[in-house]
Amino acid sequence: MLLTCSSPVEVVVGAADRSGPSRNRRTLAHQVRYAVRHPERVPAHARRAARDAWLRLRYRHDHIAYYRAVMASDTARSVEAAVGHNPSRERWAQLGRMQFDYLVRHGLRPHHRMLEIGCGNLRAGRLFIDHLDSGHYYGIDISPDILLAAQDTLVGEGLQSKVPYLALADDLTLAFLPDARFDVVHAHSVFSHSPRHVIEECFAHVGRVLAPGGFFDFTFDRTEGREHQVLHEDFYYRTETLVALAARHGLSARLMEDWEELPHRQSKMRVTVRSDAASEGRSEAHGGSLQ
Repeated sequence: MLLTCSSPVEVVVGAADRSGPSRNRRTLAHQVRYAVRHPERVPAHARRAARDAWLRLRYRHDHIAYYRAVMASDTARSVEAAVGHNPSRERWAQLGRMQFDYLVRHGLRPHHRMLEIGCGNLRAGRLFIDHLDSGHYYGIDISPDILLAAQDTLVGEGLQSKVPYLALADDLTLAFLPDARFDVVHAHSVFSHSPRHVIEECFAHVGRVLAPGGFFDFTFDRTEGREHQVLHEDFYYRTETLVALAARHGLSARLMEDWEELPHRQSKMRVTVRSDAASEGRSEAHGGSLQ
């Protein structure tokens, strides 16, 4: 869900137009080149930089509180723009459809149970809710403002009878959710805005809530060069960093090459519980494909 020089992370582009994976967007040289190419975007980035400075001072060591404030600010301006900085309702819907179609191609069926981390205003969630059996969709988010917008989406789409669960979260321990519950856990544009300790917290707990044979898909901003961040909002990771981090918690992770072919700037990884780390009574993960 959640949100380099200030190029919108989730603008839909052709697959061949992906930003260079070795580029370090934090360097002065990159920022100068970017400003020369896109002078119309400089004021927006300046506003983000000013907001970032103030919020980092206010929330120093609490990234969740920091990003909750970012979402409150963005949602106040535009609900659609707050979710991936989509410039229009059409693009908002297009990104949601891409996520939905991808998971359906990978076996998401109505009887499955799904947890969406960073559900936002249900850009993709509205499609998942409609597709799944009643009560099988769970969405969590750190932003109360965006969850109110999610309720509006439910009403607008007439999905109340599907009885989705929407909950506010303060962390990614998932402590309030039951064991072995979800066939699919999905986090789109969450780790692209998360420092490493937040990602590791999720990895430490997501295996507990995955059902046997289930998987966890997440997108992230990928770099093949030096890992870096832009402001405190956008984080760029190497694939091998996240693979190693997942392995530390008994998880197997792999880059989803077929997602790379789609018109989206972020990359996607799939995580499953390693068979040797699965708790007693859980079957071996089926290679990341739903049964």
